[in-house]
Amino acid sequence: MELQGLWNQIADRAKAANPPKDGDYYEGDVLYCGRCRTPKTSVVDLMGRPTRVFCLCRCAREARDRAEAERRERERLDRIDRLRNTAFPDRELMGCGFDRDDGANPRLSRLCRRYVEQFEAMKAQGKGLLLYGPVGTGKTFLAACIVNALTDRGVPCLMTSFARLGNLLSGPGPDRQARIDELARFALLVVDDLAAERDTEFMNELVYTVIDARYRQGLPIIVTTNLTGEELKNPAQVKRQRTYSRLLEMCYPAEVAGKDRRKARLQADYLGLKARLET
Repeated sequence: MELQGLWNQIADRAKAANPPKDGDYYEGDVLYCGRCRTPKTSVVDLMGRPTRVFCLCRCAREARDRAEAERRERERLDRIDRLRNTAFPDRELMGCGFDRDDGANPRLSRLCRRYVEQFEAMKAQGKGLLLYGPVGTGKTFLAACIVNALTDRGVPCLMTSFARLGNLLSGPGPDRQARIDELARFALLVVDDLAAERDTEFMNELVYTVIDARYRQGLPIIVTTNLTGEELKNPAQVKRQRTYSRLLEMCYPAEVAGKDRRKARLQADYLGLKARLET
């Protein structure tokens, strides 16, 4: 009797999910869908007695599968949106993508795209990038492109600066080391504009501590800086030697050279405003 009740429940649910419709028809004891011409019932042996139960026809199964795929895709996109909002405290960088690259530095563009493609291997080795070079050459843009591309793949990232981290880690709440350890939840940490932070004992120690924490956790870091290659290898200040040495150990150094595109953009904006306001 319990088995019969279970079968009745299954049959009732199947019937509710795929009820008879106009155009359905019987062939013998089997009900067929008038649309896809596949069975909506089947006959099973229940305790020695043939019993008709409802099932999903082909078009009903396809509709169910489509609905499930759409649900999973919505969940995936919602997760990516959450990851992107977390990844970019600076909302302006959300719009940076390889599809918007002007191609002015094809070698660096290829390198950054390749880093995304090889990220699982890079993560396993704890290897990041050190993008260095003059102001306005696109270092921040390329780093943000990497973060956006990895976020699209569902990889938790954070793009910030040491100045922002200094504010975060010096505030009230858990001790500084605990907050630094929390950064381990990001598979990739990107820190923009190294050496632009205040030159204080606190900040110098914080920079080293953040970089060293990633090293000890075996997690990659990408750092951008306006320093030259020589300044990174042989810093004028002895106190920065261990920081830059550890960074060079963890990261592949890539010089980002070229014209100051920021200055060119400002000049173009100025000329555009001048044309509007003075003519």
